[in-house]
Amino acid sequence: MNFSRPPALSCLAVAAALAMITAQWCIYFYAPLEQTMRHAQKIFYFHVPLAWWALTSFFLVFIASAAVLATRRQFWDSLAGSAAEVGVLLAALALVSGSLWARYAWNSWWMWDPRLTTTLIMWFIYTGYLLLRRMDMPAAKRRTIAAVLGIIAFLDVPLVFFSARLWKRTIHPSVFAGGESAGITPEMLATLLLSLAAFGLVWLCLVACRYRQLEDSRRLAAARTAMISKVF
Repeated sequence: MNFSRPPALSCLAVAAALAMITAQWCIYFYAPLEQTMRHAQKIFYFHVPLAWWALTSFFLVFIASAAVLATRRQFWDSLAGSAAEVGVLLAALALVSGSLWARYAWNSWWMWDPRLTTTLIMWFIYTGYLLLRRMDMPAAKRRTIAAVLGIIAFLDVPLVFFSARLWKRTIHPSVFAGGESAGITPEMLATLLLSLAAFGLVWLCLVACRYRQLEDSRRLAAARTAMISKVF
């Protein structure tokens, strides 16, 4: 599928919207209420997909950054930038939804739990990455420095993912590692998987749209520079 073509993006957006509507119906009408947290537990179906697709975004930044250093192609740099922007947005929403969850589950808006702390550090790192991409320097130099930082920044991502297992004293639940003890019924699991798929389509749509915007901005800037050089 060529995401540079508007019809393909339109089809993707429609599919994402339909999947999200279906996921919302399952969240509020199909999945049963959890016995302790009741309706507040529904945050779970938003928080987990937001966190997962944020990590996927940063993995894509890592792959695209390595490809930038290997090929020097602009395509990979634009892809890394678009994935990073979407990842920072999703990570921020994951932190906010996690804070709401913590308020109901732990009676505190924030706990310095290993997973929460490493996620916050990750958000700051990739926010710095985005600031670096906006610095005023030669494009080739900025692209190379951003690619190096995009690779180094990924070191925190596996730490976030495995933090609930590496630190035994963590209070953050591990969704799929607890088996039956995690308290997830088949209906809850089906709803979670559907939410993951729906958010995945939304994620893909956002990355593709942002990639097109970055490429269009770059081409417009190049055309403007060429026009000015011809005039003067």
